[in-house]
Amino acid sequence: MTKPSTEDLREQLRAPVLTAGDAGYDEARAVHNGMFDKHPQAVVLAQQVADVIGGVNFAREAGLELAVKGGGHSAPGFGTTDGGVVIDLEQMRDVHVDPASRTARAGGGATWGDFNYATHAYGLATTGGIVSTTGVGGLTLGGGIGYLARSHGLSIDNLRSAEVVTADGKVLTASEDENADLFWGLRGGGGNFGVVTNFEFDLHPVNDIYAGIFFYELDYATDVMRFFRDFIKTAPEEYGAFPAFQIAPPLPFVPPERVGDTFCAAIVHYSGPVEAGERAMEPFRAIAPIVAEMAGPMPYPALNSAFDALFPKGIRSYWKSTFVNELPDEAIEQYVKHGSEVPEVSATMHLYPINGACHRVGSDETAFAYRNATFAPVIVAAWQDKGVDDDRIAWVRDYYRAIEPYSEPGGYINFMADDDWERIQDNYRGHYEQLTKIKRSYDPGNLFHLNQNIKPTS
Repeated sequence: MTKPSTEDLREQLRAPVLTAGDAGYDEARAVHNGMFDKHPQAVVLAQQVADVIGGVNFAREAGLELAVKGGGHSAPGFGTTDGGVVIDLEQMRDVHVDPASRTARAGGGATWGDFNYATHAYGLATTGGIVSTTGVGGLTLGGGIGYLARSHGLSIDNLRSAEVVTADGKVLTASEDENADLFWGLRGGGGNFGVVTNFEFDLHPVNDIYAGIFFYELDYATDVMRFFRDFIKTAPEEYGAFPAFQIAPPLPFVPPERVGDTFCAAIVHYSGPVEAGERAMEPFRAIAPIVAEMAGPMPYPALNSAFDALFPKGIRSYWKSTFVNELPDEAIEQYVKHGSEVPEVSATMHLYPINGACHRVGSDETAFAYRNATFAPVIVAAWQDKGVDDDRIAWVRDYYRAIEPYSEPGGYINFMADDDWERIQDNYRGHYEQLTKIKRSYDPGNLFHLNQNIKPTS
């Protein structure tokens, strides 16, 4: 049987199909991480579900590697491929809000910026990520850690249903009532089971929040980390704070003579009543002298986009992540030592708290395995100059090795790098075998393997 050609694909689809030399091809093949420069045979600019079905069927029948690109933020560049097919969902980004039921439906290519824009008009939100250009799909399928996690759970905890194109080209609804095994696997199992073309989420009354960014001298970094470790265990769930290490960018609230200096920072937000927000900042002002701060009420979407400028499309980046149950003083010593050596304004360590509402979901209720973890640290270096690749990667790896003895074996799959393959079973923990069974049911040929891959055989 003759394998279909790219021209056959063009004839079948209404959506544009781009190949090398076509206008827009280079933009469509690019992902956010500039470390990955790949050249697919074809890029399908999907506009509706029928285009996704056609792209999946073509890749399967032609025996070509398939990449799925939503927001394109995959740390290992999974949204593109050399010589294969990319299904680009960027044009499928509509968000429809039902304020009466407090739900929203988002297309598979929507970003959290798109989602927040639509829901904020109704004074509603759900847990998204830390950067608003991140895709709703990729972040959600990996779990969905974000600012609102302590108060409203992970993104997957707010997912009601998903529309999925599976490897055989069928369109399924996954929910608690339909294809429940698939729904379980989608919530933390990554993009292993199909292309999600629509997500339905629960929403919560979140309009304006109160946020603060506080910069402390590095001499007080240990005090800040210890305070945060103890405070967040019992803090009201409206708090979504995390500590970080940050070279000060040229922002209006940073004294000009301190721009470029390295600080320990606390990024704090309070999603309770705005009038209580100023008081909610007081514990962080009392830790240590503050060199610079910005604090006040703001719309939630403004908080969710606060770091966007530090991570433009095309920036080179390298990531490591883990989960942490307890944070002893010995671990804090390593966090401070390596965090103080942060090499770039767009490099950092964030220590995200994932207790509160995240702990009210049982470890077996979704595929996200680390419900006992208190923190999800991420170490990321992002830079523009290809000549410093080795130096930036070495900083991340050294930092990770230093905190590894105080961490769980697995990490957050959305922050895994392309050299983390040996951690895959640890990342999925005790759920790996069940995920393997689901994989066999919905993708026995492993068509969807550009992800933190769950193989269909044990």
